[in-house]
Amino acid sequence: MSKIVIALGGNALGNSANEQLTKAELAAKSIADLIIGGHHVVIAHGNGPQVGQIRLAFENASGDDPEKLMPFPECTAMSQGYIGYHLQQAIDEELVARGLNDVPVVSMLTQVVVDPKDPAFENPTKPIGGYYDEAAAKKIMEETGDVYKEDAGRGWRRVVPSPKPMDIYEKVSLQTLVDAGQVVIACGGGGIPVVYRGKRYEGVDAVIDKDFAASKMAALIDADIFIILTAVDHVFVNFGKENQEALVDTTVEKMKEYITEDQFAPGSMLPKVEAAIDFAESKAGRKSIIASLEQASEAVVGKSGTIVQQ
Repeated sequence: MSKIVIALGGNALGNSANEQLTKAELAAKSIADLIIGGHHVVIAHGNGPQVGQIRLAFENASGDDPEKLMPFPECTAMSQGYIGYHLQQAIDEELVARGLNDVPVVSMLTQVVVDPKDPAFENPTKPIGGYYDEAAAKKIMEETGDVYKEDAGRGWRRVVPSPKPMDIYEKVSLQTLVDAGQVVIACGGGGIPVVYRGKRYEGVDAVIDKDFAASKMAALIDADIFIILTAVDHVFVNFGKENQEALVDTTVEKMKEYITEDQFAPGSMLPKVEAAIDFAESKAGRKSIIASLEQASEAVVGKSGTIVQQ
């Protein structure tokens, strides 16, 4: 039996609560296939559309009073809660429908530790929330100290840092649940970013890439396989060109070469490839796979997806 960590994209879960519930049911079928196949599965998920919607709702409700805005770490916690609820419900129902009544499924509020000196804090780049005109954005910046930038001609939007994950605060509890054979949903949205200050951990306004957080979680729980589920069946080089090529079974070193050739788009495939490399090279015998949601079980047996290993 392999221990598998799955990173499920937030965009794959839709743009509304009803759509998300439907898509969670689809994801649950692929996850259940792996569990039925004898694998122990742990799930991380994105929250890209969802956390933005939560933040925007509070922005709209706050009017002109910045004190009424919900802090961003709390928005991430909210997204972890309701996405985890939908996935937990859908996976449990799918397992029961297949006769597995004794496999507990639990979602876990997860804090991910980041370095307060991470260079990302000096250059916030991740847009969140709604759009404002320049005057309104500058007024909010003066009042709150937040950073807003013009976004592709559509208006001004808040940007936050995207630091790399260093550790998972709840790793002992996480390991306990995993060792007990439970299906755990954790590190939702990349986790709630926290830094150590004084004698306690504090939430910070940032977004951790969910693939990097999932890769870190996979290493911490000593997983065998790390799967990033996305919209395509394989990673491609020369994407969109006549000589486009699907990568099937490749190495860490080869993928690093492709990165130096700028083969992967920074905003989409590059972080997935980097996260896959991080896990694959973290310990001998570990394997990362990038595949489509529908082909998850096939990818584990080498019939789909891009496999990355040392």
